[in-house]
Amino acid sequence: MKNFQQKSLDNNAKDLQLKAPMATEYMVPAAKLFTFRADTPVMEAINTLLENRITGAPVLNDKGEVIGLLDDKDCLNILVGSAYYNHPMERDTVATYMSNVMKSITLECDIIKVANIFMTTPYKRLLIMDEKGKLIGQISRRDILRAIRDMETNTW
Repeated sequence: MKNFQQKSLDNNAKDLQLKAPMATEYMVPAAKLFTFRADTPVMEAINTLLENRITGAPVLNDKGEVIGLLDDKDCLNILVGSAYYNHPMERDTVATYMSNVMKSITLECDIIKVANIFMTTPYKRLLIMDEKGKLIGQISRRDILRAIRDMETNTW
């Protein structure tokens, strides 16, 4: 077979397609994730976020199923509600502020697909779920930065 320059193609050429690592290689496993329950006091959740330098965490029910997500942006509503509506926040729980707007991916996603999702949506983290809907882990934009750093020193 010949290419547009009429030179023979090397049919034994190495496959040059990029084989990106799977998202699971860079995710934080569910066992290591900080999580909240809906009845967690919201100030306790904020302290957890601050002390651990994280911007959000999944909210789980008693069965360990994801029912929401609490992130730093959700917590900004506390300030607005407290200042504008003179709403006391001491009794508020995570359920008051958590969002049910989250995106999940499957175990089969690679980091290129994840990076594309991050570039085309406002999400900062994606939940990785198995085929039964069980939380396996979470991957964030920061995790993709680690993959980029590794890409510089390694070839996939």
